[in-house]
Amino acid sequence: MNMHSPAGAVRTTCPYCGVGCGVLATPTPEGGLTVAGDPDHPANFGRLCVKGAALAETVGLRGRLLAPQIDGRPAGWDAALDLVARRFARTVARHGPDSVAFYVSGQLLTEDYYVANKLMKGFIGSANIDTNSRLCMASSVAGHRRAFGSDTVPGLYADLDQADCVVLVGSNLAWCHPVLFQRLAAAREKRGTRIVVIDPRRTATCEIADLHLPIAAGADAALFNRLLAEIDRRGLIAPDPALDGLDQALLAANRTDAAVTGLATADLARFVNLWCDNEKVVTLFSQGINQSDSGTDKVNAILNCHLATGRIGRPGMGPFSVTGQPNAMGGREVGGLANMLTCHLEIENAAHRDAVRQFWNAPRMAERPGLKAVDMFRAVEEGRIKALWIMCTNPAVSMPDADRVARAIAGCDFTVVSDIMARTDTTRLADVLLPATGWGEKNGTVTNSERRISRQRPSLAPAGQARDDWRIIADVARRMGWGDAFGWSHPSEIFAEYAALSGIAGGLGSDFDISDCAGIGRAAYDGMTPFLWPR
Repeated sequence: MNMHSPAGAVRTTCPYCGVGCGVLATPTPEGGLTVAGDPDHPANFGRLCVKGAALAETVGLRGRLLAPQIDGRPAGWDAALDLVARRFARTVARHGPDSVAFYVSGQLLTEDYYVANKLMKGFIGSANIDTNSRLCMASSVAGHRRAFGSDTVPGLYADLDQADCVVLVGSNLAWCHPVLFQRLAAAREKRGTRIVVIDPRRTATCEIADLHLPIAAGADAALFNRLLAEIDRRGLIAPDPALDGLDQALLAANRTDAAVTGLATADLARFVNLWCDNEKVVTLFSQGINQSDSGTDKVNAILNCHLATGRIGRPGMGPFSVTGQPNAMGGREVGGLANMLTCHLEIENAAHRDAVRQFWNAPRMAERPGLKAVDMFRAVEEGRIKALWIMCTNPAVSMPDADRVARAIAGCDFTVVSDIMARTDTTRLADVLLPATGWGEKNGTVTNSERRISRQRPSLAPAGQARDDWRIIADVARRMGWGDAFGWSHPSEIFAEYAALSGIAGGLGSDFDISDCAGIGRAAYDGMTPFLWPR
């Protein structure tokens, strides 16, 4: 792969969705940027959607938070960080580790996520760190872990180029992941890929569909259970599949009433024939599946069809979860959810906890899952969470029952918000505001929906007094007495530590092992090209 940058251009990654498109950002003499797609990045090969193409319009200073604030008044960094460290330490001392919480974001870089996770779970000693990715990806995480024992997405974007049939369920790909939609449309034009769209609505994605199934709302699991029953009836179960629970799954599938789907018999038969008659089939699913009160069961109903037929882990086939946020997968890799540990290890597993504790030399390791997003804000409302740090997200708008969440935050004893914008519905509720770097200023890595790790590189100087999130968190950790464990001077050092820990995870059975990067130095980190895991 030729990854030499054009003169003056910085190779970086788009900060919008989970496709993870490569971007060429070129600084202008006026202090702005010009933006183009990176033709050498394997996620997009130069394509950008309208949002990515307009990135240069987002880097101005209008509305930016340019300096720390305490109680709405400008403050120096030392005063703000001293106050945050003092209030969190005092709260933990008086009320225990579970009286504090971090609410973080799929917009954070992996290095930011890692540092926040290390501080909360290994040093404060609570697992009360959750992320807005919980709202979109938790069902996929749970479904993958239930099926595979690991939160591993078994598909690649290249499978869309090689599949004979692609089924889109719970995904308006044309609007939500336009670059993948363009790639799929090109495959259809080039090789006649058959496309099925399963959606109660007729969306823009249906423009390239051979079959649109206007399924009854919520009936996705029933549809894939009926598909599994037909797979069984046609004798398509893979020989010796060695699958735990296959008989029970087939029994449940055969009991499912097709009428629940709300589909015409002819349309249902056509879908089943397309899926069963094309070995190279990809089932791509997104938030329409995940954001449901039975989302995990829907995910597993999809996975079961691929597992039962062996149509998984080979070119052109498999189930494929596409993420909504740019680093939702990176957050999952570092254990950014309240019920996970770093490197896809399990917080409920004593051997996993001990391994992470020893690696971090952690003084008080969290021993049980923490509060998930919705429960976290209920605990804030009830006064059980007395110190809250919100990073790179706006829960007073984005959380379910947002008005109630806003009242909870307003009533919290001490709230810190790290953000790039000065005035949001959440920042106005904070006791302390900390200015963070924005997209064009950040330096680190992100992981996209196909598990490809890419670099996000700065093309602009930080605005005002803004600092990287990882550095802000580490500065607070040092003030709380843990300087030796948070003494990095560059994100390459964080990435190297994280990679080394992944080697220990690999020894414990995790498929996330990038330990060949453990010796990475700054020069190699700066020159990193996009790569997939497992390596």
